[in-house]
Amino acid sequence: MTLRSDTSVLGNKERPTSLKARLFAPATLQKLLAFVSLILLLVFFSIASSAFMQVDNILGILQATAVNGVLAIACTFVIITGGIDLSVGTLMTFTAVICGVFLTYWRLPMWTGVLAAIGTGALCGTISGTLTAKMKIPPFIATLGMMLLLKGLSLVVSADKPIYFNDTENFYMISQDSLIGYFIPSLPIPNAVLILFVLAIASSITLNRTALGRYTFALGSNEEAVRLSGVNVDRWKIAIYALGGSICGVAGLLIASRLNSAQPALGQGYELEAIAAVVIGGTSLSGGAGTILGTIIGAFIMSVLTNGLRIMSVAQEWQIVVTGLIIILAVYADILRRRKL
Repeated sequence: MTLRSDTSVLGNKERPTSLKARLFAPATLQKLLAFVSLILLLVFFSIASSAFMQVDNILGILQATAVNGVLAIACTFVIITGGIDLSVGTLMTFTAVICGVFLTYWRLPMWTGVLAAIGTGALCGTISGTLTAKMKIPPFIATLGMMLLLKGLSLVVSADKPIYFNDTENFYMISQDSLIGYFIPSLPIPNAVLILFVLAIASSITLNRTALGRYTFALGSNEEAVRLSGVNVDRWKIAIYALGGSICGVAGLLIASRLNSAQPALGQGYELEAIAAVVIGGTSLSGGAGTILGTIIGAFIMSVLTNGLRIMSVAQEWQIVVTGLIIILAVYADILRRRKL
């Protein structure tokens, strides 16, 4: 049986794949609803505050979305398998700290710090995947433990102090410089956003055109059926968590470059916005369905909402309340969508 990203096995019945069925499928409608919601939010905040559409504010939204969007992409792979990763925020921080150790403490070339951050993320993801696949620890518990472990290690490795990259030449360019701006001066889009979209395209291709992507959907659709077909489920699951971890390493580089420092106390809470972005974008928490495009739309919704509320001087505690409500509504929408399948 060939497993594709637009099909899911429900017993012995596959979802219809005709053009009409796909256009009016619940997942497609949710992505369309998410996109319309994003447009409405942009219109609302533009009317509510004249400062919202200023260039500096738009660039700030793009920078924030770059980090959250990369983390959300990492979560997308794991959630499609039917799992969850609560460690993405603190893993981002830990990879930034490791990068700081390589570049600031040991004064190694910048490329070593980049590889160290991505490699550390992949290693931590591999450990989380092993805990889930080999030791059969539920993903929620395994990644919750990893979240706390990485939070503590970030503080220990950095001696509970920020690590600054002032002596690392051009490190800021990873996130803050604008390659597009060199060619189109009127379009100074930060490199972080460019990295987000390149990563999103690569992740979408991986999810829809490779064996890893096919098994990602297969594990979320019916893991036992995949196992009985002779596939090494544990190996693929570990590979998926490792990929998610390496993507978190990219997020660590982006936020470290943006702040020009590795902040060891930063990170916890990012996982909530990432998961919310994934679910808002149409990825099912039960696994087996999801797209990178939907995730990116969801990430922009979260960033626009947070920025808009801040521009309107809404108290931070109420911003947290709104984020919590969005997560609840997104999960409920996912439940309703699954009932229609």
